[in-house]
Amino acid sequence: MAYILNIETATTVCSVSISENEKVLFFKEINEGFTHAENLHLFIQEALKSCNLLPSQLNAVSVSKGPGSYTGLRIGVSAAKGLAYALNIPLIGLSTLQIMANAAYIKQQEPGLYCPMIDARRMEVYTALYSDDLKLLSPIEALILNESSVLKFASHPKVFYFGDGMSKCKALLNQIENSRFIEGINPSVEHISQLVFNRFKEKEFEELAYFEPFYLKDFMILKKKSSI
Repeated sequence: MAYILNIETATTVCSVSISENEKVLFFKEINEGFTHAENLHLFIQEALKSCNLLPSQLNAVSVSKGPGSYTGLRIGVSAAKGLAYALNIPLIGLSTLQIMANAAYIKQQEPGLYCPMIDARRMEVYTALYSDDLKLLSPIEALILNESSVLKFASHPKVFYFGDGMSKCKALLNQIENSRFIEGINPSVEHISQLVFNRFKEKEFEELAYFEPFYLKDFMILKKKSSI
């Protein structure tokens, strides 16, 4: 029996669950902007209390490792690493995009390719292509959206697009005959218990001392325009 605490803070969603093997015992999330610093540890405390568990009874911690928001990822990964270190338990890192692809397939239940899209500002998205059994088929990338770049998806028979980056390229993707759209998919720990338990059984753990968020792009500080 494995009790695993799951954390997701890669986007505006702050999401926490506790799973027992493949079963979800507790789940809570909020999507009201970047309120992770205020809510994450409260959610973790509530999760443990609801499941009548002590922190020492946890067998592992999983965390969404990115890509996504720099601040959100730092908060989630720092919390997960701190708990794993303090409790001397393994840390499991999951791709944020794979978490989304898993949720989309559970909702859609159709064969095809699954393409999560996270808004990376302007006309750019973090994206990748997954098979319906969650194998990564194309590298995770920061894709600048234009009529030329989206043609890379045209050679596939059917592609499902989803995530908060989908809306700004829907007009472009609609020009490709194979495009399908799934609404309401955000990074969330609601449906990841199977993914996490598989990693736990296979002992696919992160090196705690060296584990960092997968930012994908370098952090850039934008200077405020002068009002003069």
